[in-house]
Amino acid sequence: MAFLFDTDAISELLRQRPATNYIKWLMEIPREEQFTSSIVIGELYKGAYRSRACEHHLSNIEQRILPAITVLPFDIRTAKIFGKIRANLQETGAILPDADIQIAATALYHGLELVSVNLRHFQRIHDLRLNTILSDSRPKQ
Repeated sequence: MAFLFDTDAISELLRQRPATNYIKWLMEIPREEQFTSSIVIGELYKGAYRSRACEHHLSNIEQRILPAITVLPFDIRTAKIFGKIRANLQETGAILPDADIQIAATALYHGLELVSVNLRHFQRIHDLRLNTILSDSRPKQ
């Protein structure tokens, strides 16, 4: 099984105290089964540029994240899936941010299980396989 990590799942790794069970689980996943989307990387860059610690966050992205994971592009094939999902959600009135739909489309196209803490968000997308490890690993509030 291979996985696509969304923005929350990648950001968790950069926290001062990341969820222990999540880290333990991740250490057992071979690198060749770890993916993210160019959309996620764009969201990380946006967060870095909006931060007061911009240089620190840019360094984390470029020195720690990018070398450690395969980044999948958002291309014509994933754009087609995005369009279908967006149309279906719009029909039912269940709107999600376009970036989340693009991330889901990337996971669906590549047959990957999506690792996210936003389970309620992504459950609206048919046939998307969700991994609950991050959500399960965080303390309940």
